[in-house]
Amino acid sequence: MTALLENLAALLILAASFFLLVGAIGLMRFADFYMRLHAPTKASTLGVGGVLIASMLVTLAHGRPGLAELLITLFVFVTAPVSASLMAQAALHLRVPSRAPLPREALRMRGGE
Repeated sequence: MTALLENLAALLILAASFFLLVGAIGLMRFADFYMRLHAPTKASTLGVGGVLIASMLVTLAHGRPGLAELLITLFVFVTAPVSASLMAQAALHLRVPSRAPLPREALRMRGGE
């Protein structure tokens, strides 16, 4: 059973590293702040969550419940999207330019129409 859990943890770490790599590539390739904010937040949430769940499986295989890893995973899954949303709202408030066209509602909120 221990070998099965460790192999599953290794697969989770590989999947998590793929998501983290995709997020890093998105951070480098996207054009403006808003696009660059989107890629790493989504990918890092999945990447860090995968690594922590893999850690929880390994500690479970060795007889210790992974309560700390579970709490950290829940914390990351809650705080990463909230912080990304707040940064995007702050950027809109500071009128950080975007290369993408803004929808009409956002233009009205910014006083553009």
